[in-house]
Amino acid sequence: MVQFLSDETGMKLGFHQLTGTDPTLPGVVFLGGFRSDMSGSKALYLEDCCRKWGCAYVRFDYFGHGISSGRFEEATIGRWLKDVLFVLDRLTTGPQILVGSSMGGWLMLLATLQRMSRIKALVGIASAPDFLEEFHRLTPLQAAELQEKGVCYFPSQYGDPYPVTATLVEEGRAHRVLDKAIPINCPVRLLHGMEDQDVSFKKSLEISEKLTSTDVRVTLVKAGDHRLSTESDLALLRATVAEFFEGGA
Repeated sequence: MVQFLSDETGMKLGFHQLTGTDPTLPGVVFLGGFRSDMSGSKALYLEDCCRKWGCAYVRFDYFGHGISSGRFEEATIGRWLKDVLFVLDRLTTGPQILVGSSMGGWLMLLATLQRMSRIKALVGIASAPDFLEEFHRLTPLQAAELQEKGVCYFPSQYGDPYPVTATLVEEGRAHRVLDKAIPINCPVRLLHGMEDQDVSFKKSLEISEKLTSTDVRVTLVKAGDHRLSTESDLALLRATVAEFFEGGA
């Protein structure tokens, strides 16, 4: 059942939660990608896995996404990070496994840096930290549009063109993680398709180099695309998350 979590400003975040039947297991929180919502195939697949495992699970929509409050054009990385921390603090207890897809892979790193004691492990899927840096290399026409209107639109192979605001791009610089070592020492697993046309698989290799954790593994899927949502991709996701349950799941 879909529920809503309200913050102090009255903004509502839509979420779906499994309470779990085995309190000894860590919980799982799914962090979606840029312009994605909590009804995506990976989020739903992982929910089904968690139901079978008996562990708690949360999937939700960020501000300006899906059924949550807010206009996408008013959002920033900092705002979405606030949503992740709000969900962690209000909807979860005990150790958590964060599973971040694309932009969610950036947010899982940022959230872990602020809630280190709560995080058991991280699983990134085509992780895209610092991806807004790409928008500092706009075409002259795009740059002029962004400066003049404060927003420009980019074509998307997944649907309607998406808006990128000057505020989103500039604020994102304050949340960069790849410009220095990332002091995260929990286990990290990074899955990435080598045919990813949106985020190069080299990004996951770069993340692995920046992390201070020595328990980091990068799995490259030769024929995998950005979504990594084929049957075999989802089976890989399941096996990767299950690794962090004692004895597997």
